[in-house]
Amino acid sequence: MARTKQSAELEIEVGGEPYVWRLQRQAQWSSDAAGWRGMAIAVRHKEGQREAVLEFPPGPQPRYGAPQLKASQIAPELVAKAIASAIAAGWEPLSRGKTVAIVVDAAGG
Repeated sequence: MARTKQSAELEIEVGGEPYVWRLQRQAQWSSDAAGWRGMAIAVRHKEGQREAVLEFPPGPQPRYGAPQLKASQIAPELVAKAIASAIAAGWEPLSRGKTVAIVVDAAGG
């Protein structure tokens, strides 16, 4: 049986509302046309069910053997700005529905 490794959820407050987020995907190589894909974080309102996956652009490729990125190493300001951008783009965290994928820039905007 395959073992899944789920990263811990971290709490953050944006606009006076509580959210929880986790590192969904590390930056990785992809076989599609994009080639290198950036990291993605999954966010949801603490009382809500609808999740948003915020995808960042790929940065420089990590050196071979570099340590894996941990959620605790991501700046809370970057996460807060990305969540605010997702809400401005039309994500309704307290609504029901499928997970929404939103692409943000490297600064979270």
